[in-house]
Formats: sequence, C-alpha cells, structure tokens
Amino acid sequence: MIPLDPLPNLIDQVYTRILEAIIDRSLPPGQRIRQNELAQRLGVSRQPVSHALHLLHRQGLVAESGRKGFEVTQLDPERIRQLYEVRGAIDALAARLAALRIKADSAGRAQLEAALRAGLAVGRKAPLSQLIALDVDFHSAIYRLAGNPAIEEMIAPQWPHMRRSMATVLAELDYRESAWAEHEMIARHILSGNAKAAESAAQAHAQSAGRMTEERLRATDKAA
Repeated sequence: MIPLDPLPNLIDQVYTRILEAIIDRSLPPGQRIRQNELAQRLGVSRQPVSHALHLLHRQGLVAESGRKGFEVTQLDPERIRQLYEVRGAIDALAARLAALRIKADSAGRAQLEAALRAGLAVGRKAPLSQLIALDVDFHSAIYRLAGNPAIEEMIAPQWPHMRRSMATVLAELDYRESAWAEHEMIARHILSGNAKAAESAAQAHAQSAGRMTEERLRATDKAA
C-alpha cells in the first residue's frame, strides 16, 4: 500500500488559501500560477502547493499551462447557467422541506434567522469575501433546516464554482441589496411555514442570480 501523505492539514490550508484567492480574484482568471513563488508567499515548501493545485485542477478551478504549470480557469457563462438551473431545483426543494420542518426544528430556525440578520446588517463597504460568506451561510442554513443530508452532499462540490460566480455580481451594490431582499422573502415564507411560497421564491431567486451572472460574464468576455 502507498504510504499516507504526512501533511494533510497543511495541504488543506494551502488549498483553502489558493481557493480564496481565486474566488476574490487576487488570482484572476487567466493568471499563471508559479509554484515556487506561491510557496514562498505562503511560507511552505512546493510539495503542499503542488498537491493543492492538483486538487484544484481536478475541480476545474485551474488548468494545466506549459510545462508543469497551471493557470486560473475562466468562468464559462454557459456552465454557470447550467449550474444555476440545477441549483434552482435544489434550492426550491430545500426551501419547501425547510418550511415543512420549521416548527419542529428550533435550532434550525434560530440559525436561519441569525444568517438573515447578519446578511441584512452587512455594511456597504464590506469586503467581497465577507459578502460571499454571508450568502453561503444563508443558503447553507436552509439546506440544513431541510433535514435532508443529500442536499448538502450534492451541492458541496459545486460551492467553489458558485462562490466564484457570486463574486461577479455581489460587488455591485444594487444587486447585493436586491439579493438580500429576495433572501428575506424566502426566509419569511420558510419561517411562516408556507412551503409552496418558499419553494417558488427560492427557485425564482436562483434563476435571477444565474441570469444576471451569465449576463455579466458574457459582457465581460465581449469587452475583453
């Protein structure tokens, strides 16, 4: 049997740092990644950086570029549209199940209310990373409240791509405010136990977010 890697913790940390840099565009699409330089900046050897990059490559977040090199992949508008189509169906199911369970899960209710309050209270100058985290927290609270672990298991591999797409639109103040108005509507329907309305609002929100993200990406591609 092949010996286990002795540095799983360090690899995870390096992976997380690189992923966050891709999401907040410190490493923008098309950016070539030099392993030696990255290892030096992170204060680690090349080994964990190499392992982390191969994990990111497997997820489609970086692509091979040149001899043993990588670069950050571009966001594909068509692929993002497809992801939001699927997410719309999953979010609709999660919101409906959450509304049906709201009276039986006081902890889940409290978590959703806290996630909503945090998002509504965020300041206009909040960093992009915080905006994305708050958005993820809100939707994750609904997934957990739904009481079906398969929902979180299915959406988890797509979060890195979804978080990248969020950065495209959450930097815009108008969209940020409208997104949280839609979040508030979804939460109100769930908290009142209105399963049908919660399902409809969640799906409409995902469709709206997907459409706007695709439009922004296509406009960016055209401008380039």
